[in-house]
Amino acid sequence: MKDRLITEIQARMALMLTQAQLEELRRVLTHSLHNVEVSERKAPDPHEAAENGGLLDVFIAAKRIEGCSEKSLRYYTATIRAMLGTVKRPVREIATDDLRGYLASYQKERGSSRVTVDNMRRIFSSFFGWLEDEDYILKSPVRRIHKVKAEKTIKETFSDESLELLRDACEEIRDLAMIDLLASTGMRVGELVQLNRADINFHERECVVFGKGGSERVVYFDARTKIHLLNYLDSRSDNSPALFVSLPLPHERLLIGGVETRLREIGKRADMQKVHPHKFRRTLATRAIDKGMPIEQVQRLLGHVKIDTTMHYAMVNQANVKNSHRKFIG
Repeated sequence: MKDRLITEIQARMALMLTQAQLEELRRVLTHSLHNVEVSERKAPDPHEAAENGGLLDVFIAAKRIEGCSEKSLRYYTATIRAMLGTVKRPVREIATDDLRGYLASYQKERGSSRVTVDNMRRIFSSFFGWLEDEDYILKSPVRRIHKVKAEKTIKETFSDESLELLRDACEEIRDLAMIDLLASTGMRVGELVQLNRADINFHERECVVFGKGGSERVVYFDARTKIHLLNYLDSRSDNSPALFVSLPLPHERLLIGGVETRLREIGKRADMQKVHPHKFRRTLATRAIDKGMPIEQVQRLLGHVKIDTTMHYAMVNQANVKNSHRKFIG
């Protein structure tokens, strides 16, 4: 390949240089390219681009059948399409080095965290692993790209005092009921906004929520939450089936953005930073493990498919680790 390139350069310069100059040009090029690896990369072929897009579409269709949410599918599509647009090679010819180079450049140019880069690696692994399983390619190029190690940070949870401050800062009974339901069930905000009045079983203090991928599970709430929910529902005069609705007319179902905005406002009144729905979920998981609930039950409570996910949510209290060491080890 290298010799062919040098010969092509000589041929193009033949009309402008003498024979002696052409020989000198060849000597210089041979010396300069001695330690350089030269490989041929064809210009993007419209047919190849169409094939890449077709394989991506089939992959996304398969993930949709498996039950992936539309939000996840959009993230998968955007991440893979961006990679294909940069690498500019047929999917069947993409090598490990192409993906390593893409991930390294992406991280350097955008200053992305290791967590973000590893999320991209996992998406590529899912895509190429599926292509391998379906016999579109012989072997996934992601196999030799190892998990990106990220620094583990201890994420904050609400203390008992913080939760009381948030409750005191509520000016509407709806907000009080919403905070108590998030704190006592650990449900996702997306699950909260989908709830209807008819979904609540006040006698058993439980309700069925629909999680990621359409899976359903039962969550439980405490007596205080029951009282605040009943007070909130008794105060409403609308006919909406939704459990939580907007305060102004026409009292439409509360959306995720509305919950997040309201919690930030309550947090400001309580002089607290980083008040968001997910923090209630993490708080519940951490407390449950700290108080001795088996991790498998916490996993079921939160609706996690993998127990590793549950461990990421729950930060075990170091004081409890110390007490357990004294109890079991001495």
